[in-house]
Amino acid sequence: MDIKLKFFGAAKNVTGSCFFLEANGVRLLVDCGLYQERDLKPRNFADFPVPANTIDAVLLTHAHLDHCGRLPKLVKEGFKGTIFATAATAEIANIIMLDSAHIQEEDIKHKMKRHERSGKKSPFPYEPLYTTEDAEKTNTFFNKVRYDTKIEIGSGITAEFRDAGHVFGSSMIRVAVEQGGETRTILFSGDVGRWDLPIMRDPSQFEQADYVLIESTYGDRVHGEVANIPGELERIINETVEAGGNVVIPSFALERTQELLYHLNGLLKEDRIPHLLAFVDSPMAIKVTEVFKKHPELFDEEALAQFNAGEQPCDFPGLTMSRTVDQSKSIGHIKGTAIIIAGSGMCTGGRVKHHLKSNISRPESTILFVGYQAFGTLGRRILEKPETVRIFGEEYPVRARIERISGFSAHADQNELYQWISSLKTPPRKVFVVHGEESQAMAFQKFLTEKTGWSCTVPEYEQEVHLT
Repeated sequence: MDIKLKFFGAAKNVTGSCFFLEANGVRLLVDCGLYQERDLKPRNFADFPVPANTIDAVLLTHAHLDHCGRLPKLVKEGFKGTIFATAATAEIANIIMLDSAHIQEEDIKHKMKRHERSGKKSPFPYEPLYTTEDAEKTNTFFNKVRYDTKIEIGSGITAEFRDAGHVFGSSMIRVAVEQGGETRTILFSGDVGRWDLPIMRDPSQFEQADYVLIESTYGDRVHGEVANIPGELERIINETVEAGGNVVIPSFALERTQELLYHLNGLLKEDRIPHLLAFVDSPMAIKVTEVFKKHPELFDEEALAQFNAGEQPCDFPGLTMSRTVDQSKSIGHIKGTAIIIAGSGMCTGGRVKHHLKSNISRPESTILFVGYQAFGTLGRRILEKPETVRIFGEEYPVRARIERISGFSAHADQNELYQWISSLKTPPRKVFVVHGEESQAMAFQKFLTEKTGWSCTVPEYEQEVHLT
């Protein structure tokens, strides 16, 4: 067997997922994500370690930016192959990549003006990583695949996409390579979801894999219970109403926003929170929610039953979808409490930064985090409750209440990751622990080795291994 595997991202860090596999003369990537940690952002601007025009295919696990966000750059550098993904992932990835390109173009304009005024020089080029035109072109390379169906990628290489239970359309991908009458299987976990999440189906499990790449975002901890989410949400909203402030929720456009709306809908039906004005202030999240409505076949049983009964699981009276800039600006003029769900989920860009600027110094307001905040992001900084934070180049005192609901995570925790991988009937030849900050990855590698006795390792960035 001669199979080459390289780790071009999410190696001892969370974002920038990108794994290179070469066998039988075929070169493919699994994911091609954007780096979002500040210290690692320069990697986004570097040339790909493998020339883009030599890559035959990309297998995309799901549409989060840290998994799909460099695809337009790959196309810009000469990629001519096929991007395989589920229909929902392809549709949502197109939305997210276009939004990313637009934000980059706007951010460059703002940074140039700000640096001109201050006399500072940017550590990054004064040009976007890619343009909206590049993102639109990337959409033409997608080949939409079905779950649980083997597809041929190249000579002696097949891939099977299975539901990851992480976000809408997300996949785990098992690649099979046949050489000389022997077959090796490489299982890419993507981001492993959780059991019993609203709307989403449970993660798929596998009985066999020779090699496994498993994420470790929460490999060193155990989440709060999903069942506790409504109670925590109820408490935070009611306390903020009593204080007279806003509830600002930085939220990922994909899955997290829809899950929030699902829970808010339930609380309102039961009259557990006041019937407040609520806003989804994210054009991208609004478009993603429309994709959810288009693919009810991906819903779990409960959400599908609601849909078939004529209800929309992600909608309720009093909810406003803020599509335009003027609609977004008008939110700041509302008196009393409003629930403001805005992107980006890690506060790295988008409309949420304007709402943070308006609320971060108000003791009566609450900043509620419902998702992972990567090291080096503004969201992580706020979560650490510093005295001040820098927003749009200016320092603001942190006086708002900072809250977090851990049960919202769409990533499996340590126990759930073990639950997922322990379905294998025979020990894999090697487990590679990826997609986690170094401390999380190392902790999960130690935990998994002690629990199973399997050969587990945490690969380095750009490390190359040969699978036999």
